[in-house]
Amino acid sequence: MTNQILVNITPQETRVAIMELGVPQEIHVERSSARGIVGNLYWGRVARILPGMQSAFVDLGLERAAFLHVGDIWAPRRTDNPPTPIEKTLFEGQKLMVQVIKDPIGTKGARLSTQISIAGRYLVYLPQENHIGISQRIESEDERQTLRQRLQNLLGDQFAGGFIVRTVAESTSDEELRRDIGYLTRLWEELQNASVQAKPPQLLYQDLSLAQRVIRDFVMDDTDHILVDSRENHLKLAEFAEHYSPQALPHLEHYSGARPLFDLYGVEEEIEKALARRVNLKSGGYLIIDQTEAMTTIDINTGGFVGHSNFSETVFKTNLEAAQAVARQLRLRNLGGIIIVDFIDMDEEPHRQAILDEFRKALSLDRTRITLNGFTSLGLIELTRKRTRESLAHVLCEPCPCCKGSAQLKTPQTVCYEILREIVRASRQYSAREFRIIAHPLVIDLFLDEESQSLAGVSDFIGKPITLQTSAEPNQEQYDVIFT
Repeated sequence: MTNQILVNITPQETRVAIMELGVPQEIHVERSSARGIVGNLYWGRVARILPGMQSAFVDLGLERAAFLHVGDIWAPRRTDNPPTPIEKTLFEGQKLMVQVIKDPIGTKGARLSTQISIAGRYLVYLPQENHIGISQRIESEDERQTLRQRLQNLLGDQFAGGFIVRTVAESTSDEELRRDIGYLTRLWEELQNASVQAKPPQLLYQDLSLAQRVIRDFVMDDTDHILVDSRENHLKLAEFAEHYSPQALPHLEHYSGARPLFDLYGVEEEIEKALARRVNLKSGGYLIIDQTEAMTTIDINTGGFVGHSNFSETVFKTNLEAAQAVARQLRLRNLGGIIIVDFIDMDEEPHRQAILDEFRKALSLDRTRITLNGFTSLGLIELTRKRTRESLAHVLCEPCPCCKGSAQLKTPQTVCYEILREIVRASRQYSAREFRIIAHPLVIDLFLDEESQSLAGVSDFIGKPITLQTSAEPNQEQYDVIFT
């Protein structure tokens, strides 16, 4: 399967679309004003220790203090004894080097680890460890042993530190591995030297930009083209690739067409679809995706798909198509945390197993770690997807100021009745000569038409005149009751 990588760069933001067979599978957005901090190394200061939560807040000089759990504090490998309590490991005011493993999300601060890992093209360097690990995506045991032995031969017996071999190293040469080792060890030495002079809180190392990570992480053997629509940044990326990832250089191209790159490949349209609650399937069925603070729920419906055979086959075919669509939406929207998928109920066990197998196969294409738990007793599928950064919707959108994120508004009629109750309540508390309602035009129209008798009845009841005035407020729930 061939793929293309589209890189759209402006001074304000960088957007990347990973394409497979002409269809966007992943969309990444990084804004200059809110660049992610996962992978960054800081010289921090312990601000507060919470023994009850076995956690600590660490000051990194950011807007919110970061969070360090006792389980993320590095310790030499030993028996499976529980970790030393955090109050006996850290003290307030202590200086320590930490790495961000999860961006601040919503109201939560960044999550930290004291186990340092620095990613290269083929390897991840673990300066505090002394072992060699292999990516779980390399399934062949023979290949795993070969890679481990090759790396051990390159390192020798006197080398300090450990490594994890990344999936892309499966077909790489010894020279490329040696180059990665040299780059990562030099970088670690520079970081150690910088930390000696640093005064916390201070940033020691910032992870690569999104455009650079494209060259490091996203280029695979089946990558055809990397199209960059900025001449200046194309030259910068070419220079970066030449020194760091030469195999990506032949694929790097500058796109100079008149039509915007994301328009040409239909990515803008896909971004709009990825922000919608409803996703239509080719068969006529559809998905409903609801993202909340606690979890994401995905409901599958047959919609207008009636099929050409019995209902059981119609449900099965819709679920089969939905399995592929759901897996793609998870990648496209970068949905993380707990995810509940409600496939259409199936009576036949072979159909349920086939859907589960297809779903598991579709999820295997994801770069992010996923745990799939299968069908629950209620017929739902539970899974978790590791969340390290904000979802696409949280990056590009904000809660509606009218509905406050509830996706619902009170009807004009409901607002009318609230106003009438407010007038009666105010008339009993205050001695007023007149009441004036200032409200949305839809509410005022209702008072002049269908609810005119209700308004007149309240005016008679309180014995005071009530006048109306429209407001420019866009939210139909907002109103003011003024009395003189």
